Amino acid sequence: MKYKLGEFVRFVEERREGYITRIIDDQTIAVTDEDGFEIPVLASQVTRVHGKSADDEPVFENSKAVDAEFISSGILLAIVPDKKAGSVVHINLVNGTSYVLLAVLTTEKSDKFKGQFYGVITPKSAVQMYSASLNELDQWPKIHLQILFSSGNTKELKKPIEFSEKFRAKDFSGAKKTSEYLEQAAWLIQLDSDEPIIDPQKLKESFYRPAAEKLQVENPGKEIDLHIEKLRDDHQYLKNSEILDIQVAFFRKKLDAAIVHKLPSVIFIHGSGNGTLRNEICKVASKHPQVKTFMDAYREKFGYGATEVFLK
Repeated sequence: MKYKLGEFVRFVEERREGYITRIIDDQTIAVTDEDGFEIPVLASQVTRVHGKSADDEPVFENSKAVDAEFISSGILLAIVPDKKAGSVVHINLVNGTSYVLLAVLTTEKSDKFKGQFYGVITPKSAVQMYSASLNELDQWPKIHLQILFSSGNTKELKKPIEFSEKFRAKDFSGAKKTSEYLEQAAWLIQLDSDEPIIDPQKLKESFYRPAAEKLQVENPGKEIDLHIEKLRDDHQYLKNSEILDIQVAFFRKKLDAAIVHKLPSVIFIHGSGNGTLRNEICKVASKHPQVKTFMDAYREKFGYGATEVFLK
């Protein structure tokens, strides 16, 4: 089977068609039709619709003329949603430099490596290297990208780029940005960022800035909701361990804010659930030097789903 994510296929034995949104195994794929239903089907029971496949219609192959001025930086990894199948994303390499790039992308899963892409990327262009389903983010392999630079005439030898990443939900929580070499907004990761330039005057001014101006801690209020859907828009893509880490970190931040504002107490709403978050809150509170005590908050209102922490 040589089908890829994002390809447009038609069922052999029935009048149905759609985009491939999941590779289940070597013999089975999942196709999402125009009504949004995902249908598991044997690969042998569908056929590619030419003119709408990923092979026949590459997402990005834009190439612009090289400027007279030599551009030495501007290598980006761009992750874009598929225009037709939103659950599929494509990983692209954007070459905004005047260099010719030789790129190799390899995936790693269960200590096994597989070459997914190799090729030459011309200056001022972008190319698609890999596709995956965002709904299966926790099953994505680790990405290894190696890039070599070539140019007809430069003053220095550019060091190769080696980038390795196991993507998590947090990598897709930020806003998408545009690039002149892409046809749509994407999550962008710069691979050749320059060293930050420090403005001596601004650095000097920061030393003499009043303490109140340097740090302003917002009053957390009397009640703080720790439910993950209140903290992150991408919570459906997070693992349970990642959710707990985010909730505990937010609890610590708001507890510190309550101490700064000298609140007598603060209520943390964590829900009943399996008690894991409540236990973590109690563990932190019991060891905190500024916590006097803690107890279940207003059972008639919250049941066992909230803890009130009293501060010294």
